[in-house]
Amino acid sequence: MRTLLPVFFLLLFTASAFAQKKTPAPKATTKPFVLGVIDEITSKELGEKRTLNIYLPEGYNPRDTTRYPVVYLLDGSAEEDFIHVVGLFQFNNFPWIDRVPKSIIVGIANMDRRRDFTYPTTLEKDQKRYPTSGHSANFMAFIEKELQPYIEKKYRTNAAKTIIGQSLAGLFVTELLLKKPTLFSKYIIISPSIWWDNGTILNQTSPLLSASFPQKTDIYIGVGKEGLSPSDIPHVMEVDANLLVEKLRTKNPQVKVYYDYLPEEDHATVTHQAIFNALRLLYPDKRSAK
Repeated sequence: MRTLLPVFFLLLFTASAFAQKKTPAPKATTKPFVLGVIDEITSKELGEKRTLNIYLPEGYNPRDTTRYPVVYLLDGSAEEDFIHVVGLFQFNNFPWIDRVPKSIIVGIANMDRRRDFTYPTTLEKDQKRYPTSGHSANFMAFIEKELQPYIEKKYRTNAAKTIIGQSLAGLFVTELLLKKPTLFSKYIIISPSIWWDNGTILNQTSPLLSASFPQKTDIYIGVGKEGLSPSDIPHVMEVDANLLVEKLRTKNPQVKVYYDYLPEEDHATVTHQAIFNALRLLYPDKRSAK
């Protein structure tokens, strides 16, 4: 009997312990960090659906009367430039900086960059090497006829519009600037692939270059220390950018061109610093005027 007593009390203690309620697990304190919204537009011009990443600035309310500038960002997926470019605008919106107006950012995610950002090339090697290339006219029509009207109808926008593009996207923004310069009021062109089709974009005529062009237009062109382009016919990226700047210089006071050489950056790293510099050049520092 004495032997059984310890066993009995051990079993009794164990049973009572298990009979107690389990301590509830602590409630989760994490929640998603939301940077923007994912939208989608069906394009007849492109014959496909396109994904849009959209950042709405702090204080945006679809029911109030405030309207915002829109920044259209090429290469605008989360895996491309959307997140860090939104950060640049948000940083420059801080009250103690107040450089740029609060803006809606529309990131256009890619499907086929070379198809959308290039015009037809006359070079047979490139036609064979890049068989889907040469359809920038369709992408231009998509932006003008479908994307801009869609954004302006769905979101609270004003008339100020900026477009940003780097590399092949910079080539597209250059073509857009020359062919349809009134679509945007600010153009940020970074390391443009002017070498495409052996630089024939530099021969493009444009209403922008007319002394009577009426719209106030600001153009930023930035390039890093990049050297030779990836083309069979030798082109130096910095030289091409300079040629573009010279082409765009006009006596028309409505058109301002800013050239920015960033020797510490290359083709892979230039975008972030160039956009930061562009915002500083395109928007005068309000603090110095106080």
